[in-house]
Amino acid sequence: MIDLSTDYLGLKLKNPLVPSASPLSRDLDTALRLEDAGAAALVMYSLFEEELRTEDAMLDRFLLHADLGHAEADNFLPDHGEFKGGLERYLSHLHQLKRRLEIPVVASLNGVSPSGWVELGRALEQAGADALELNVYHVAASTRHSGESVEARYLSLLIELRRVVSLPIVMKLSPFFSSLPHFAQQLEHAGAQGIALFNRFYQPDIDLDELRMTDQLHLSSAEEALLRIRWIAILHGRTRMTLAATGGVHSEGEALKLLLAGADVVHLASCLLQHGLDRLAEILAAMQNWMEEKEYESVAQLKGSMSQKNLPDPTIVARASYLRVLDSFSPRPGVWS
Repeated sequence: MIDLSTDYLGLKLKNPLVPSASPLSRDLDTALRLEDAGAAALVMYSLFEEELRTEDAMLDRFLLHADLGHAEADNFLPDHGEFKGGLERYLSHLHQLKRRLEIPVVASLNGVSPSGWVELGRALEQAGADALELNVYHVAASTRHSGESVEARYLSLLIELRRVVSLPIVMKLSPFFSSLPHFAQQLEHAGAQGIALFNRFYQPDIDLDELRMTDQLHLSSAEEALLRIRWIAILHGRTRMTLAATGGVHSEGEALKLLLAGADVVHLASCLLQHGLDRLAEILAAMQNWMEEKEYESVAQLKGSMSQKNLPDPTIVARASYLRVLDSFSPRPGVWS
């Protein structure tokens, strides 16, 4: 019997497949179906600090101050004591998931201020989360911000939160850092137990008819896994942190490649949104079949076996691959004639 278990943030998981933060975790029945399909843990949808602030401001305006100067209006106002805010709804749902699921539940926090990260992080820990995923979605769009200041932003938020919570913390990173291995080392020293590679920055588009910027939601493609494979292969064996691969996993092929590169867990979202929850069970079964064919006894045995540290030619994931790929291109006959 193949041992599919893996370690994730100090948690022992039955296999490496973990649904990432997405709308799928908003519904309890869907979460239970994911567990039945084989999910080893679940990352909740993100809690956004700015959404909570906006909601609090609206509540203050329309419920608490709507009767100023109009005493008779007080009888028509709803009882705001029964109103559940965004944080209360999130914590309540976390309680539900923890009561009904047997797998670990990771809370996802997307904050904008140090105080917000600390207050929300403490609340999520008290609500029973098994770990915290910090999604620092920050686009450095100002000429005043240096690369060092961007890294300092991540580190300061992590350090502040580390002071008040004891839960394992995983940092969800973008690929846009000038020296990712060095930054990963800094995060580890600051108290992170894991990193998730990579956050997908959604790109704006331009509507040529209306001449305006538009927001577009594009689900991931399998090709996006290649970027994760490279950097996880580079980082494996150079950090004690959990390496979580997120983005581009649509089949057992991408999942297995990421594990071979050195990932401890593989996150799924787009493939489940596109093909349904049973896709998780299909990928898990196909992974097990491949491991049986290749005579692997466990995930631990294959994990990192093709990382840069273990490759006969480590340059294959660095500059040498750039030269080989360019030299390997051949146009179709007749294209340049």
